Amino acid sequence: MTESFLPTLNGVTTSVLAVLDHLERRGHRAVVIAPATPGTADHRSRRELERYRGFDVHRVPAIAYRQFPVGLPHPVLDTILATSGADVLHAASPFLLGGRAVSAAARLGIPSVAVFQTDVAGFVRRNGFPGAAPLAWRVLARIHAGASLTLAPSTATATMLADAGVQRVARWGRGVDATLFDPARRASSAVRAIRRRIAPRGETIVGYVGRLAAEKEVERLAELGGIPGLRVVVAGGGPSRAALERRLRHLDVTFTGPLRGDALADVYAALDVFVHTGPAETFGQTLQEAHASGVPVIAPARGGPLDLVTPGVDGELFDPDDPQSLRRAVLAMHEDRVAAARRGAAGRRRVEDTTWERVGDELLAHHDTARRIGVRPEALRGVLTGWNEKVGART
Repeated sequence: MTESFLPTLNGVTTSVLAVLDHLERRGHRAVVIAPATPGTADHRSRRELERYRGFDVHRVPAIAYRQFPVGLPHPVLDTILATSGADVLHAASPFLLGGRAVSAAARLGIPSVAVFQTDVAGFVRRNGFPGAAPLAWRVLARIHAGASLTLAPSTATATMLADAGVQRVARWGRGVDATLFDPARRASSAVRAIRRRIAPRGETIVGYVGRLAAEKEVERLAELGGIPGLRVVVAGGGPSRAALERRLRHLDVTFTGPLRGDALADVYAALDVFVHTGPAETFGQTLQEAHASGVPVIAPARGGPLDLVTPGVDGELFDPDDPQSLRRAVLAMHEDRVAAARRGAAGRRRVEDTTWERVGDELLAHHDTARRIGVRPEALRGVLTGWNEKVGART
């Protein structure tokens, strides 16, 4: 069960696809439950939306919020689970849909692994609904308390969950494709062409990769204005793009739109410095992709990046409460490209063994642990059960 899936591209989708790829490699069977995506039927075949790697993809009703489909806790989910033959429920970033899935699985005697990936409470608060944030956090805590096992992507997230009273928490990170994301790409004709177009006089290219949304705080790049010999690239799509184009106009930013595969890897390889701007990341997969590409990284000294960046070795951490901290970190790498390159090489060494194959096997071990733990009685109470039933009946 995932709160996000193709054709929506974000960290949750990327992680779920990697999990499904690994399940196929190891000969397991999977059934995917995901939100329907409004507006895709006209340009994607029904088959593309209902199959992945030979696995069935079941779509449940959803509403769109800021270009993001939000799955509703519809009763059809219970039927899908009951006929799935599942040994374990893998709930990716569970919230409304995931809460219903965990409780439905428990009623069927199916243990569950809940993967904490999105700080929904923080998302709600930063998108203009601060009063709803405590309720969102209570829902999250209850979902994870009901799961057989919760997987936290970082030390900071594991601590946050423990402080909220969630037990049975284990660490599970993410893998990175060190073959796709490779420093050797920098010498390719495609990457040289990108650099000639963006930095024709050899300027330093600073880049951000990720979703363009309020919680990512990409507008922090405005702090880089007025630095001679600097060019900025923003790769990704989302509801904030138009506002960012206005806010960052003084930087003459190159916006690439959403990228995947070789096109994405080429952009990483073209960078001299990678910057992640948002302080609310529970992990930070793009940091690993930049590391694998041999690019030094700069990220907020908060949340997931604390586990992924060693200051002075493979990148730098900036203080998100200091409006000049990001600028100082970028300036240091801009002014000493040799030292920056050394940090990029150290980042590559850091992640070379962090393969999806190894991380996938760790996940399968967590699934086995959940099966040994079994169904938790807390899950049988459900999450906002009465509200869920009303929403399901209306839908």
